[in-house]
Amino acid sequence: MSFGDPNNPYGQQPGQPPQGPPQGQPGYGYPQQAPQGVPPQGYGYPQQPGQPYGGGYPQQPGHGGMPELAHWGLRAGGLIIDGLVVGVPYLVLGGIGGAMGDSAGAVFALLGFVALIGLAIWQLYQEGTTGQTIGKKAVGIRLLREADGRPLGFGMAFVRRLAHFLDSIACYIGWLWPLWDEKKQTFADKVCSSVVVKAN
Repeated sequence: MSFGDPNNPYGQQPGQPPQGPPQGQPGYGYPQQAPQGVPPQGYGYPQQPGQPYGGGYPQQPGHGGMPELAHWGLRAGGLIIDGLVVGVPYLVLGGIGGAMGDSAGAVFALLGFVALIGLAIWQLYQEGTTGQTIGKKAVGIRLLREADGRPLGFGMAFVRRLAHFLDSIACYIGWLWPLWDEKKQTFADKVCSSVVVKAN
């Protein structure tokens, strides 16, 4: 079978003009034409109107797409409640253990320490996955990523907890920084790109 053979499906006969794809069906390598009145679409899923990248903050007038930021009093209230949730069982069990003073007392002291660690990790997990600890939920606030309004995740919530060291080293000024900061962030929030907002 030769190039000029009429039975050759891959070639054209000599003397014939080149043929394009059939009408209505663009061939390989030909530009695709969008139907009339339909704007061209990019890769991936279509963007929903009013929905930012990543499905984060709903667009709200006057907030630039971000929910209302939580003021310092709410943040302090949530922190105090969280401290009580984690600290009270430890103090009670440790106090009982100290009063008993024998091997049974040591067991109570150990139980208090286990309760302290367990509750702290559970609170951190809740904060990372839902944005709320027990204290934050009680006062109606939520910790979110500034970029897209989603919870930080356990890892970043842990990093943020460590970054609170920065809030404490300069006479605890970082803890008060939300009082005058435009985004009401502590130093740890700035490092981790997180914000605390009012929960709806």
